[in-house]
Amino acid sequence: MPQAKQAELDWDQVRGRRLVRNWLVEPASPRHIADVVRGVCGVQAQVASAAEWAVGVRVAQITQQDVRAALAEDRTVVKTCSIRGTLHLHPADELSLWMAAMRADEYWRSPEWLASERLTRAQSDDLLDAIGDALDGRCLTRRELAGEVAGRVGTWAREKLSDAWGSLLRPAAYTGRLCFGPPRGTEVTFVRADQWIGGWKELDPEDARLQVVRRYLASYGPVTGPDVARWLALRPPEGRALLKALGDELTEVSVAGKRAWILTAHLADDGWRAAPPLTRLLPSYDCVVIGFHPRDQLVPEPVQRRIRSYRRGRFEGVVALPVVLVDGHVTGIWQRRQRNRSTGGGTEVQVELVQPLPRRRHAELEAAVSRIGTFLGTTVRLSLGALD
Repeated sequence: MPQAKQAELDWDQVRGRRLVRNWLVEPASPRHIADVVRGVCGVQAQVASAAEWAVGVRVAQITQQDVRAALAEDRTVVKTCSIRGTLHLHPADELSLWMAAMRADEYWRSPEWLASERLTRAQSDDLLDAIGDALDGRCLTRRELAGEVAGRVGTWAREKLSDAWGSLLRPAAYTGRLCFGPPRGTEVTFVRADQWIGGWKELDPEDARLQVVRRYLASYGPVTGPDVARWLALRPPEGRALLKALGDELTEVSVAGKRAWILTAHLADDGWRAAPPLTRLLPSYDCVVIGFHPRDQLVPEPVQRRIRSYRRGRFEGVVALPVVLVDGHVTGIWQRRQRNRSTGGGTEVQVELVQPLPRRRHAELEAAVSRIGTFLGTTVRLSLGALD
């Protein structure tokens, strides 16, 4: 690591900068959907509606259909398997970069992984080649892809590729053989990544991994080695090694007495200031929540207790729940549901404020709810109270 320069920051400054870098202070203009996805280091997307709203809350005036068009028609954004082995949205012009970073650890070639999947090395290689061949110039559902690949390498592949967890689809994505195509009704489809984006590049995996770590530092810094490791699903020593590899690009800072690292080029930025008053409704698996460490600086203890008692929060914590963000802190949780026609139809947004919002600021909450209605193209109604 470079020699420390003893820069001092406080958590109000760090929270404020992270919100700015995540377009939660000033939303981007409608033409910048891909740039927002780029800047937040990808949008986790195993819940499609949550991923769509993660973009919608950061880009002014767009609708859910605009996000879907960016994926299926404009192809400026792509959905694929990515960091932490989960589905993400990435800009199409950066797909090669992120997939190369995932190839830095070719776990699918390890004896342990092959044994867990009950495959030989030859079967694994044949299967990946068959996926690329089957998708050549085609758009196939999971069932169709499984059938095509089974016809090429053997019936054993059908069950493997039909697995809802998609363990064999991840290495196919990382090696450029597939990404998600436009949905066909309720079914997902797959296409050849190089053909879908029209600009695939073979990049060095180690260089690519360092590049995405730089992106993480730019959007979520200051960070520690364990923070990097959690974000990329690595072991803590690997996270520390990646920071060390950046050398003089990094500067050590002290955040409330704790050591962390930022990009040296960003130390002189004027964005290190407390967040302005703002209220946002974030989806489950939101990128700023996932990327934010330590979490106790984002989620106060009373809110943590409530989250641990509520649905998926018991198992996955705050990342699994839609949350209310006020001035850089999670202060509550929310949900939306369709209203019966007998009660007027539309959508109800129910908000539970664990930490009260001053009445003079309720207009901010109303505006956040109204934005959801505009995004979904429906009428919305806010209700306050404990979620069941």
